[in-house]
Amino acid sequence: MLKIEKLKKQFGGLVALNGIDLHVPPNHILGVIGMNGSGKTTMLNCVNGLYTPTEGRILLQGRDITGLPVEQVARAGVGRTFQVPRVFPHMTLLDNLDVSQLQKGRSAEERYQHSVEWLERVELYRLRHNMAEELSGGQQKLLELARIMVSRPKVVLLDEPFAGVNPGLAQLLIAIIKTLPTEHDCSVVLVSHDLTSIYQLSHHIIVMNEGAILCQGSADTVRNDPAVIEAYLGA
Repeated sequence: MLKIEKLKKQFGGLVALNGIDLHVPPNHILGVIGMNGSGKTTMLNCVNGLYTPTEGRILLQGRDITGLPVEQVARAGVGRTFQVPRVFPHMTLLDNLDVSQLQKGRSAEERYQHSVEWLERVELYRLRHNMAEELSGGQQKLLELARIMVSRPKVVLLDEPFAGVNPGLAQLLIAIIKTLPTEHDCSVVLVSHDLTSIYQLSHHIIVMNEGAILCQGSADTVRNDPAVIEAYLGA
């Protein structure tokens, strides 16, 4: 579904990504962990078009999307959430979800039905006429997830979805993310410092360190790898 080949990103003399190779199969959750500054968010920014890679290729279902503008990447089928939610604060929840469907050729009734379906799914339907700025930070993360899912993306990029979220909402997020590959026919790239959730949700995990992949494999492989233990805990 998503393939990254020899991805490199430099900011002047700083090498933020140094030759990343990975692939995400269809209906798959890839967990990405690593210390702050390891390149996790930079990689997501390259995939969804916020950054133009210095070198390498990004393929979505075999189509080269490297360096395309954000809106073209989104239309190709890549959805993205952020560590700090980027909702439209002065619009209602219904309008936030309606906006992301305007390029889909759906009627107003179809857009409304999709919006209602997802607001119910994230347990925000009762607040549908509220402004997004009235939501808590955790609720805004749920709204942001719903906003990308109404457009039916092929790949969903989730950047720290559990950060700053209370335990109840975090459990709701986990339950929804777990069903995305099977119920909504998409793949997920999940970046998080919440290792418990990463181990619980991911089919495969990569560990990033200083812009490169340090280790990859199952949860057991990753948590027992000496290089990972050293990177997190010190020699």
